[in-house]
This record gives sequence, C-alpha cells and structure tokens, in this order.
Amino acid sequence: MNKTFTNLPTILLNSVLAVLYISLNSFTTPPDSSKNPAFRFKTVVIDAGHGGKDPGTHGLHSTEKEVALSIAKKLRKAIQEQMPILNVVMTRTDDTFIPLDERSAIANRHNGNLFISIHCNSSPEGTGYSDHKQKGTLMLVYALHRSAEQLEAIRENSSIYIEKDYQAKYRSYDEDDPVNRILMNAYMHKYRKQSILFGDLLNKEFKNGGRQTIGVKEQSILVLAHSAMPAVMIETGFINNPRDEDYIASDAGQDEIVQVIMNALKEYRVETAVQ
Repeated sequence: MNKTFTNLPTILLNSVLAVLYISLNSFTTPPDSSKNPAFRFKTVVIDAGHGGKDPGTHGLHSTEKEVALSIAKKLRKAIQEQMPILNVVMTRTDDTFIPLDERSAIANRHNGNLFISIHCNSSPEGTGYSDHKQKGTLMLVYALHRSAEQLEAIRENSSIYIEKDYQAKYRSYDEDDPVNRILMNAYMHKYRKQSILFGDLLNKEFKNGGRQTIGVKEQSILVLAHSAMPAVMIETGFINNPRDEDYIASDAGQDEIVQVIMNALKEYRVETAVQ
C-alpha cells in the first residue's frame, strides 16, 4: 500500500477513500477512449489568459490580456483551417474577465482532450532595455505542492485575489487538505504524461523555429489544476523585455507562435493515436 495511505488512521483513511471514490465518479471528465485511439483527440480548449479587469502583466506598449487573446484567436483560426477534424473551444473571445475555476469548468463541460492556456511571462527587471534581461518561451504543466513556489505560478495564480469570495471558491485547491491532495494527485498522475508530451513537443518546435526556450517546468498553476485533461500553459515570451514584447505583440511574431503550436498539435495527435 502507498505510504501516503499507511500514515492515515483507519477511520480517516476510509473517509478519504469514500470521498475520493464519490468525487472521481461525480466529476465531469472526458470519456475514456483509450480502447478507441482514433477518436481520442477531438477537442482542443484554448484559454486566453487574464482579461477584463485583470490585465495580467504588461510591457512598454501592450498588456498580457491583449497579446494572449490575439494569439488565441489566431490559433483557433489556424486549427479550423489546418486541422478541421478538431473541435475548438475558447474560454473567452473578447476582453472579459473569466475566473480561473470557470476556465477549467468550461473545458470540462465541453469534454476537452487538451487544454492550452496562452500567457506572457514577466520578470522583476522592469520594462527598460537591457542586454541581460530574461527572454524566451516557457511551457508549464501542473504539479502538486512544489517545494519552492516559482515566480510564474505566484504571478499567474494571483488573479484569484480580484475575485469575490476567493477563499471559499478555491478551498478545493488547498494542498494541505488530505482529500484534496489525493484528488489532485489522481488528476495529475492521469494526465501528467500527455501534458509533458505536449510541452516537450512545443519546446522542440520553438527551438526549431529559432526561439530561445526555458524549457518545460512543473508548477502549481491553478488554471491547470482542475482541467480533467492534459493541460499546458504557454508563456509566449517576456512582455517586460522590449525585444520579446515587440515580437509577441506583432502579427508576424504571433503568426510564428501559432504555427509552432500547430506543428506541435499535429505531432501530438499522431503520437497519442498510437499510445
């Protein structure tokens, strides 16, 4: 038996297992199509980060919410043109604030098979020009309780603080609760392999396109936590680095980013179809 369970008293263990069984069977998840691989990958959910009263981070002349939405809409169009076999769901299509828990709920209601969250990165270096500022792309997948919470997770999760009653709403994300911890671990282990696979494919395609990449990291990103499907957050560049900002805010740069994602999507569909 797993050491996580042997440390729990018998009564608590039975309660936890009961809640785990009920929760996993009542949570709306995509149907398990592992016995029919040809129909496994059908719906892509595109999440444009931030929006409305939540601008995200900013550069000299653009905001994260604007850049993310522009890339997300171009990605939707590219999927419709290049992979029409896939359904596309958007968590937002205009400058609207969507709470983090609602974003994953939208994905789950549509039985998504892959959740792609589009964001811009930022560092504590300000928005001035410097040859030594951080730059490049970064792919994030969900990880439970990292030993040292990293900057990207802290920044991306901070959106909850502008929501009403956020403490009550996000109680189910409390990593110190043993039931929540078991549930979150169950979701993480079920979809972790595919999430990392897509993250690695993205990282490879960005490198092939000549972009500097930081790689694929696991962090406690709330918007990925309850998405009952493989999920990756793409930090498309450091918006506070003027050179990165010029690229990710331009039509040419966004078109290149979208095609990188498309290349990774096509390879991901092939690889998951034979697993």
